[in-house]
Amino acid sequence: MTGETDLKKLLATMTPELLPGVHVFVTLPPGKPVPETLEPVMQFGEREGTTLIVLEDEARTAGLVGVFPSRMITLNIHSSLEAVGFLAAITTRLATAGMGVNPVSAFYHDHLFVPADRAEEAMELLRQLARGSAG
Repeated sequence: MTGETDLKKLLATMTPELLPGVHVFVTLPPGKPVPETLEPVMQFGEREGTTLIVLEDEARTAGLVGVFPSRMITLNIHSSLEAVGFLAAITTRLATAGMGVNPVSAFYHDHLFVPADRAEEAMELLRQLARGSAG
């Protein structure tokens, strides 16, 4: 199943969904295994260590220090990994509002991690972007 590549359609038909919980970014040193108590929504290996995005409570319980308390927004449209400009349009809109965002692309959907205290504002900005792209 291939994802959507048409930018106008992607923007007009995305349905952002704010997921429950506050997530944080943590890092583990190279070679250190992920604690069994963690269920990361994302794991990425770099030379300096492994980055995980986990629920804040899980990180605290595992004794890990998390940064960037954020809420996860899933863009419910199957975007192609080859789509051009989708996340650029979204991150530009959020940046215009002075909001940092960490986007993550997965096979079926794109996900945004936005500051926890600005999640509702991000949702409204995304809805406005979708409405403005329709028609």
